[in-house]
Amino acid sequence: MATVRFSGVTKTYGTLPVVTDLDLELPDGSFTVLVGPSGCGKSTTLRMLAGLESVSSGTIDIGGRDVTALQPRDRDIAMVFQNYALYPHLSVAENIAFPLRATRTPRREALARAAEIGESLGLSALLGRKPKDLSGGQQQRVAIGRAIIREPSVFLFDEPLSNLDAKLRVETRTELLQIQRRLGITSVYVTHDQEEAMTLSDRMVVMRDGRIAQLGTPQEVYARPADTFVATFVGSPKMNLLEGTLSGGVFTTGAGVALATDCAANHSSVTLGVRPDDLLLTPRASGGAARVVLIEHLGPRAIVTLEARGTALTSVVETARLAGISEGAGVDLTVRAGGTHLFDTHNGRRLVGTDNG
Repeated sequence: MATVRFSGVTKTYGTLPVVTDLDLELPDGSFTVLVGPSGCGKSTTLRMLAGLESVSSGTIDIGGRDVTALQPRDRDIAMVFQNYALYPHLSVAENIAFPLRATRTPRREALARAAEIGESLGLSALLGRKPKDLSGGQQQRVAIGRAIIREPSVFLFDEPLSNLDAKLRVETRTELLQIQRRLGITSVYVTHDQEEAMTLSDRMVVMRDGRIAQLGTPQEVYARPADTFVATFVGSPKMNLLEGTLSGGVFTTGAGVALATDCAANHSSVTLGVRPDDLLLTPRASGGAARVVLIEHLGPRAIVTLEARGTALTSVVETARLAGISEGAGVDLTVRAGGTHLFDTHNGRRLVGTDNG
């Protein structure tokens, strides 16, 4: 196990900056997820940590050792890739044992250790099979087993679940988290899926344009997004953002949509953020502040798309509270207590010194 530190790390391709002046510490035993849209620099950051990409400037430290110039094999890391990278001609046991065999560990000893790890991953009955005879989830567990057998200081995961179907992705995600908790090995995981990031991470690093947009626990990032980018990237459905004025606790858009808030501050130009779960609807027999455009039923809840004087809004409503809310009907809008987020309209940054924080 080891603490990982990036100090002023920059990566450029020619004159194009991909990662810029990255300062980041990943505590010993933590599970950190790098998340962000395509091209944000998250995969490049992981590959620099693995030694698969060179560092243009800055240093990377693993367990108190500067590894910036070391080859991947000398960094005491193990990496699980998106495509599993299993050897098709080897059995499950032989695939798991391969890193030990590569270090000239006797075959019997390596296979015995592989069997122990296979049992911990629920693969005991599959040790004699070839990769082509396994499901996607089973192949991924073999790849994880091959990483575990090395007993590395750091696990690196490069979108390892993206090739799985939705159901299997959830199951494998749970297994992966349980394995990491049991072993306590510092882990770094890259994904573009914010739900995956929220579920897996102790610490979540949201990246944008090669920089850290926000670092914190999933709960912190969700509850107090640092800017409008994070606010709309983290959370599904995404946060509603409205531009307007705030006076006497009432927010009003330029089109005249008014929302009562729990914020006493006054702003002549501000962006109001409200998560769909915090936008409450009250049916109106006629009129109303907004009109229901579409209702998408998702079992215990529904996603309601609204139109309010030319502004599109989204609300999440418990199915039991849908009475009187139908497509084409009018509704009034209120914001749940504590559900107000205020951002600077010009730079998108979260405003501090207000009731919403």
